[in-house]
Amino acid sequence: MTDKFLYEELDAVSKMGFLKKEIPDFLKDNLNPKFKPRPYQIEAFSRFFHCLDNDFPGKDWPLHFLFNMATGSGKTLIMAGLILYLYEKGYRNFLFFVNSTNIIEKTKDNFLNPLSSKFLFKENIRIGTRRVKVAPVINFEGVNDKDINICFTTIQKLHSDLTTEKENSITYEDFKNKKIVLLSDEAHHINTQTKTQLELFKNWENTVEQIFKQNEDNLLLEFTATLDYYHKNIVEKYRNKVIYRYDLRQFRNDGYSKDVYIVQVDFEEKERILQALILSQYKQEVAAKHRINLKPVILFKAQKTIAQSLENKANFHKLMDSLSGNDIERIRKKSDIPLVKRAFVFFDENKISSKQLTERLRREFDESRCISVNEEKEKENQQILLNSLEDRDNQIRAIFAVQKLNEGWDVLNLFDIVRCYTTRDSRYGKPGKTTISEAQLIGRGARYFPFVTRENNDCFIRKFDKDLSDEMRVLEELHYHSINDSRYISELRTALIEEGMMDEREIEKELNLKESFKESDFYKYALFYINERIKNNYEYVKSFADLGVSKKNYVHMIASGHGLTEALLNGNGNVRAVAESTQKDIKVRNIPLHITYNAISKNSFYTFRSLKHYFPHIKSIREFINADRYLGGLEIIFQGDSAEIYNLSNEAQLNALTGLLSQIEAEIRKNITEYKGTEKFKPNNVSSVFHNKVLKLLQENERTNGDEQYISDKDWYVFNANYGTSEEKAFVRMLDRQMDILKQKYDGIYLIRNERHFKIYSFSDGQAFEPDFVLFLQEKNGKMLTYQIFIEPKGKHLKEYDKWKEKFLKEINEKYKDEILEFITKRKTQKYRIIGVPFYNNTDENQFKQSLYEAIED
Repeated sequence: MTDKFLYEELDAVSKMGFLKKEIPDFLKDNLNPKFKPRPYQIEAFSRFFHCLDNDFPGKDWPLHFLFNMATGSGKTLIMAGLILYLYEKGYRNFLFFVNSTNIIEKTKDNFLNPLSSKFLFKENIRIGTRRVKVAPVINFEGVNDKDINICFTTIQKLHSDLTTEKENSITYEDFKNKKIVLLSDEAHHINTQTKTQLELFKNWENTVEQIFKQNEDNLLLEFTATLDYYHKNIVEKYRNKVIYRYDLRQFRNDGYSKDVYIVQVDFEEKERILQALILSQYKQEVAAKHRINLKPVILFKAQKTIAQSLENKANFHKLMDSLSGNDIERIRKKSDIPLVKRAFVFFDENKISSKQLTERLRREFDESRCISVNEEKEKENQQILLNSLEDRDNQIRAIFAVQKLNEGWDVLNLFDIVRCYTTRDSRYGKPGKTTISEAQLIGRGARYFPFVTRENNDCFIRKFDKDLSDEMRVLEELHYHSINDSRYISELRTALIEEGMMDEREIEKELNLKESFKESDFYKYALFYINERIKNNYEYVKSFADLGVSKKNYVHMIASGHGLTEALLNGNGNVRAVAESTQKDIKVRNIPLHITYNAISKNSFYTFRSLKHYFPHIKSIREFINADRYLGGLEIIFQGDSAEIYNLSNEAQLNALTGLLSQIEAEIRKNITEYKGTEKFKPNNVSSVFHNKVLKLLQENERTNGDEQYISDKDWYVFNANYGTSEEKAFVRMLDRQMDILKQKYDGIYLIRNERHFKIYSFSDGQAFEPDFVLFLQEKNGKMLTYQIFIEPKGKHLKEYDKWKEKFLKEINEKYKDEILEFITKRKTQKYRIIGVPFYNNTDENQFKQSLYEAIED
């Protein structure tokens, strides 16, 4: 058997393109549409499907897989998707277990409560023609085999129930003749016996093992953010079971978490707390300015004891009671931290005085908006508040705690943690237990708070890594407030790097416009044309056909339950036939109205408000039901035995309609686009779009070489550096070789690299595209015509994946090839022509050069 882990083998399969990265429609359609699977979640699903259906070295039955995925990466969504997938494969019974009651309650909410903001399933699950219910069960005796039956329990209770006879509790008998999917969350707790050989944990682990091996068709799916790859026993146990390793470092580097910054300052504790409050309020004010509903939470962490935490809370309220504008001014004068200085500049620019800031802080951090979470009973009482901190009606701004907030605490709007003590517990220069626990707490608190901007509607990913100086960048940062102790800070950084929340390879680079360019008339007066993304208004939709809904009749099978039991052959050698099924076509409009209304009411997609959005010309639900262009033009084929077919029950008609409506919804969702790109490109001042930035890059990456020396004397290259890929650098060198030709016809040549300065939007679906370069060519001879050319260098391995971008560039060129855009001012009339050219690739750059010259010579 190979020494590699299973996930490493799958990494290679995935990179080579042999992994089919598609999610079945029934899975996508039955998850809450609010939670669109992210690329790494699609990768996780694809690996599971692949391993379930294909052989690999070390594959053993019953099947046992582990997903090693970062805190905050949405492991519970993956569980929900796998439940749906395995239901379709014939599994009905799911045993969810974990070590914490808190996680049990949170997961129940995610799986069972449609009113929860974190509910993961679609409210009405339909698989095939069947409506499926998610049912919580105590055990698997007498369960409905059409439901998704989930037994939620802690590993402690599971072990106790199986070793002590109790009424209605789960027993080993439950598992003997049923195939079960075991879902183990925070699975590293179950593995403690493998590492320590302690009898208590051995019993837990053996309990799981005994259940698992009752049936060869069982599945054990483990989920954890923590797996010890350095422990011999763990490596041996999991080598052929770890299906995916997506750790916190990768999660963070992919942009799915906040960035962590340590705010270290030589202040007394009261001043450190006040500075943290000022920054917390700064984040709220920035969010409000940009119409983002954010209530940033701050955590005050005590060192060891509940008494210390209670004292912190009491002192905090005294501080707030006596807070004055003079206290705010003292921080303004004393703090030399750039972030704090930016906060005060923001307050000044937005006319928030120190007195007003004081009033806001006292109101926002009133005692009624602060909670203590220390003792277990206290934690249980506050659980609803803790698990809903992001909700609009949750007023909590501050939490006081020691150690109770750990695994299972999902919070997105924690933006500041204040360390209310100054001691260290390191040994031999290594981080101590307290420091490691602090790093773990920071990791849990660094979950990204989702928001969108005008330029970026992906709400779950960081947007300003390429512009660290942007005002909204502070909404992507978690600040850990500590004393200025260099040894402690070094130890904490080490712990955060090990945890994956910091990357020692990260560096910051300044990207600045050359002074000569900033002084040019082009920078001061020239224009830059880009389009906008707008919501699709569906005014053109006047029928199902306009949204791609097929007129094909929907087939509904009615299970009669009839059958027979007898010898295979009767006395004369003839086989008795079971009655043949009969079909009957019924128009939807001929089904009793109360049944149709009932079916529509069961699916939130068909509220009148929703229907009006997609079909703006309908005037009523009645019209939607009766009109030929909508439901009235469709038929349902009922199939079953004749007795059922010619005496259709209300239930059969309701089930058929519900299935038809689900099918229509799936077709509509598949075909619609919520956005489109405007065909009109609007002018912007070049000086308002392109500006200096601070970029975050990784050392040893090809991008960190800015080619400064090469481009320093190229007056046509407007920035001081090119932090692009090798393909982009090759393009710049190719263009340099064309300068002698270009300068014969153009006297203003400017190449600008796009470091997220602008986006353009696909005409068809509004998908955002950030071309790597825009090239401006100003014609000589007083023609005042400027060519604006979008250019995208692309490696061959990415051309197929990004072919929609090349298609869009061609569409731009086609649309504007005969159009000159004029902009008239008092100063002069400016003329522009917009061009998109095919991808540049350095292996066939002659083809690109030909395309470029043809475009500008047309």
